[in-house]
Amino acid sequence: MSWLREQQSALAGVADRLKTSPGDVPDRVRALLEERKSLSNEVAQLRRELAMVGGGSTVPETRDVGGVPFIAQVLSGVTGKDLPALIDEHKTNLGSGAVLLIADAAGKAAVAAGVTPDLTGKVSAVDLVKAAVAELGGKGGGGRPDMAQGGGASAVNADAAIAAAENILKG
Repeated sequence: MSWLREQQSALAGVADRLKTSPGDVPDRVRALLEERKSLSNEVAQLRRELAMVGGGSTVPETRDVGGVPFIAQVLSGVTGKDLPALIDEHKTNLGSGAVLLIADAAGKAAVAAGVTPDLTGKVSAVDLVKAAVAELGGKGGGGRPDMAQGGGASAVNADAAIAAAENILKG
């Protein structure tokens, strides 16, 4: 009996914190979880938009490397999960080319590369990622010729990772 009173008291406390009645707690929790998911998605979208413009600076420069238009960018404030969408946006903006993104995420490096469909016969995103990951203290990396991901111990050697990917493009 005392256990039941404790449970009722706990439920009343939760209801009070949620500013609702005990009977409405499940619906209120469901609504809050949906709101949290929506806000989380919005934050992720804003992070991607911020990353696309270089954190408030200019749009990343497209360079010609081995005859391939190439964008390489080191990002902070984004996660590895954000990188594929950013790669797709850059590939759309490029039309034809390759993209390498390195995210400094919580002390570790997340790497993603993308190659537009017209160039996958010439260069593979997997090769770009593997070259970059090796410079960042990671092993492997994988995916498809048009999109690949990997990770490294640290983003400290990001410039060397970008240079390694450029060497792949140069052949």
